[in-house]
Amino acid sequence: MEHNSESHVYAAQGFGADLELKPPIGLLIVDLVNGFADPDIFGGGNIRQAIDNTVPLLEAARQAGWPIAHTRIVYADDGSDHNVFSAKIPAMLTLTEQASRSQIVPELTPRRGELVVRKNVASAFFGTSLAAWLTHRGVHTLAFAGAVTSGCIRASVVDASQMGFAPLVIEDCVGDRAEGPHQANLFDMRQKYAVVMKRDEALAALGIKRMTAKA
Repeated sequence: MEHNSESHVYAAQGFGADLELKPPIGLLIVDLVNGFADPDIFGGGNIRQAIDNTVPLLEAARQAGWPIAHTRIVYADDGSDHNVFSAKIPAMLTLTEQASRSQIVPELTPRRGELVVRKNVASAFFGTSLAAWLTHRGVHTLAFAGAVTSGCIRASVVDASQMGFAPLVIEDCVGDRAEGPHQANLFDMRQKYAVVMKRDEALAALGIKRMTAKA
């Protein structure tokens, strides 16, 4: 959790200014796949809660007509694209195209017209077409849901900010396997890179008044 003394230091140095959350708005759902939903594989912590909270967020985004992208970590069946990320986490190599653990959770199954980005590093932007896809659709504000807060969410948020998108991290729709890294990275992203808001507050700020469900 944020400590008042830490927040005071950051504020005194000019961190944490607001970003303009203006349309067009996009939604990026990062790595909410079966393996990250399972505490025995890559999950745990509050990731399951983040998935449940993302279901109505996704429905609201669809109703609003936002561009929506999903990511999966996918390695080659033969491990030929093994890299530094998989060297640090060798089990990542089990996330192959057809593996059950690499499939997006059923309740967030992409629909026609929603982009599915395959990646084998932390950032959704590195080595993918995501930035071009969002730019073609005019996206200014990019809302984030997914896992994990301290890893692929943070890496993708930093890259989004560097590419000129205004990141909006939906606090209760991102999760991590440990609470400490989750809270620390929410704090840091709020100070340096992104707006951080809970789901219903964010949707209200973006002009969406009615939720189809409550998590």
